[in-house]
Amino acid sequence: MRSIRAAAVGAVTLSLALAATACGGGSSSSGSNDSPKTLTYWATNQGASIAVDKKVLQPELDKFEKQTGVKVKLEVVPWSDLLNRILTATTSGQGPDVLNIGNTWSASLQATGALLPWDQKNFAKIGGKDRFVDSALGSTGVPDKDPAAVPLYSMAYALYYNKQIFADAGISKPPATWDELVADGKKIKAKGKSVLGAEGSNLSENIHHVFVLAKQHGADFFTADGKPDFTNPKVVDAVKQYVDLMAKDKVIPTGDAEYAQNQSVSDFAKGKQAMLLWQSAAANLKSQGMSEDAYGVAPVPVRSGTPGTGTQTNSMVAGINIAVFRNTHNLDGAAKFVKFMTSDAEQKILNTAYSSIPPVKTAQQDPAFGAPATAVLKNTLATSAAALPQVPSESQFETAVGTAVKELFADAAAGRAVTTDSVKAKLEKAQQQMPAA
Repeated sequence: MRSIRAAAVGAVTLSLALAATACGGGSSSSGSNDSPKTLTYWATNQGASIAVDKKVLQPELDKFEKQTGVKVKLEVVPWSDLLNRILTATTSGQGPDVLNIGNTWSASLQATGALLPWDQKNFAKIGGKDRFVDSALGSTGVPDKDPAAVPLYSMAYALYYNKQIFADAGISKPPATWDELVADGKKIKAKGKSVLGAEGSNLSENIHHVFVLAKQHGADFFTADGKPDFTNPKVVDAVKQYVDLMAKDKVIPTGDAEYAQNQSVSDFAKGKQAMLLWQSAAANLKSQGMSEDAYGVAPVPVRSGTPGTGTQTNSMVAGINIAVFRNTHNLDGAAKFVKFMTSDAEQKILNTAYSSIPPVKTAQQDPAFGAPATAVLKNTLATSAAALPQVPSESQFETAVGTAVKELFADAAAGRAVTTDSVKAKLEKAQQQMPAA
């Protein structure tokens, strides 16, 4: 289906957008003079391909046009291009009316001033803020400001495991702790199978995993006042633990250091690897021919005990938000479209198609989202997931630290030592790349 925001964070820095806050956002149709009966919508690539997304979305957009008379011009933007496209739109003023964003970008894009703030009046247009679950609202911008976007799809990480490979290795249940995962890995390798898939060249995947591990170590990448704290000893330990799954524990194959979007999912779907840490992967695995009966779903391992709040965090709050450019020429149509996309009926259709969880409370309770595998994701979001830092420099953080982890995986794959000092040096370099407050 996707690796959310896989390698999405590009070379265009947010500082450019911050310098052009006054430029605002998009127009009716990328600068054209279309009538208010037309909206331009940039959707994120949620499915196994852009073609899949168009097949999912176009019938719903046609339905919206029939109901309202407003035509929606759809463009599905690849994750590799999306952030750069959005930042260019914020500086040029030439963008869509409505767009999807990775929820971790909310605070960064909020800081540009280009997105419509969802104050009480705007939320009232779509049924009210209280329709949405708290965990999803926690990734819509800086806590003390009106949200910059509205939750659309919610996701969480889980551990996907191949039932047959586990049975062949004599493993009766999925690992609940990292020590158990490493121990299971030895049994799996003895049977000639690879253990755990990863995507060492995927900056976003790197960030998501080291963020969760930092939480498990009781640390954060930023201080309470929003300053980078990448060389905190517990952060260093967390990053080292993740890279050591390849460098020391040998459960991640060295070839995965070069993997990018969806390559580890493909290996798992083909039975090449026993385990996968992924966001809401069911639709992706199905599209690659893997039967739901062939794998199990469990919470991501923790350091000890069982998942829960605090140091037992086992996922970031993953998901997609829908936003409106502040200077759209069709604010009324844009609000109607957001209301349509977040309606109970559409939430059921779209989140079913993408194996994600509705962030709308009433839609989330639909029996369609009651399967055991889905229950793991819902429980994770409700009890043991944490939002990535909602700070204006979040996108630079993903680039800098994601690249540091990528380079450390490259060291591990090449047989170079990964030490506490080498990890700290990479993180110190990443911290130096962050913008001044």
